[in-house]
Parts: sequence; C-alpha cells; structure tokens
Amino acid sequence: MITTQGLEKSYKDVKALRGLSFEAKDGEITGLLGPNGAGKTTCLRSIYGLIHADQGTAMVDQIDASQKPLEVRRRIGIFPDKFGLQERLTAREHIAYFAALHGLHGKTGAEAVQKVIDDLGMQDIADRKTAGFSQGQRMKVALGQAIVHQPQNLILDEPSRGLDVMSTRILRELLYSLREQGRCILFSSHVMQEVAALCDRVVIMVAGQVVAEGTPQELCERTGQSSFEEAFVQLIGTEEGIML
Repeated sequence: MITTQGLEKSYKDVKALRGLSFEAKDGEITGLLGPNGAGKTTCLRSIYGLIHADQGTAMVDQIDASQKPLEVRRRIGIFPDKFGLQERLTAREHIAYFAALHGLHGKTGAEAVQKVIDDLGMQDIADRKTAGFSQGQRMKVALGQAIVHQPQNLILDEPSRGLDVMSTRILRELLYSLREQGRCILFSSHVMQEVAALCDRVVIMVAGQVVAEGTPQELCERTGQSSFEEAFVQLIGTEEGIML
C-alpha cells in the first residue's frame, strides 16, 4: 500500500505539490490523473525517494520513504516510460541484471528470472537478443526488470506513452494479472481513456493537490456526466476557477 500525507514540494518559485494526500491500496490499480504540470511525476519521485518533499510524508507499506529509502525501493518496482535496452543482451540477461541489483544471485536469481519469464509469457523471446524487438516485447522486458524482485508495489509514469495499440493492450492485461495477485499498482497519466479503462480508483490532481478521487463511475455520478472525460473536464475546470 502507498500513502501520501500533506506532501509539499517547491522548485524556486514553483510550488509543485501543495499538501498532496491520497491512498493507493493493495489489489487495486490507482491512477493519478491530471493535466501536464499537475505534479504527478514529482509525486511519484517523492514516493520512490528520488526527491525529498519539503513537508509531509510518503509511505510504502507503512515505511517512510524519506527515512528508509532503500527499504522502500525494495518494495517498489519502477516501470519506465522509455524502454532503454542493450540490444546485444538477451531478455533473460536484462532481467538477470536487475535481479542482481536487488541481491538475487546464483540459483535464487536464476529462479526469480525464470518465474518472471513464465509469468509474463516470455519463453519465446527470453534467450533472444533484444535488437529488433517489437514495442510489446520491449515492454515485457522492462516490466520483467521491474518485478523480478517480486515487489508488492508497482509505480508507472505515463506507461502507455509511445506504445502502439497492441502493446497497450498487452500492458493492460499484464497489469490486471498483477492486480489479481494483490499488488498495489499506481500510475500517472493525462490520458483519460487509459485511466477509465484501467483503474479501480482515480486521484485527480490539479496544481499539486487532489481535487477529486473515487472510481470513474463515482466521479461521473458526482458531476452528473455520462462520460468520464466530461466529468474530468468539469472537475478540473471548477477547481482551477476556484484557485485562480
């Protein structure tokens, strides 16, 4: 489980986070939705411990990210928005390298790598060099690297950016599978259709703070809109007007 409480972060004259508080539960996919500049990436980097909030706390499985960043990172898998692979290495070698970074060596490491290959259905590409891999295949390797240490929590920043339709469908099915295993999945996006399709719960951010949260259906009912896109526009439009 991932929680934030009163997160504040400023960069010179820009206040990126303004008392951000929300919860992402185990066994659910939680989406951070907001326009560009809402503070989504800053929030995720605070949780992972890449940056330190000025105030407030980010907790992963009840561990404070600012106090025990290495312990928090052991409990999180990070899925990057760019799949930078070394094309002379095989998919198995890529995943094994990340297993080693997490202290999984020898037989234990080999078993962890094989489990990920089996879980993601990568048997046909596991021992191929990644040169010439499709976007969907590259995405599977990146996800394998993120979960080889079997973290309870997975963080994704704009996960479908640059993916084609089929790769996006593959990613969606993989995330559903991880959710069924009881993982906590948190991702940021500004694509409403992606969030509506994937998420159990949505946290809508504007200017570094939460303006609404709930299921896509609950947010539609709250605003009296039939489409999630219209609900989103109404919510951020109203709140932006108040803040201005």
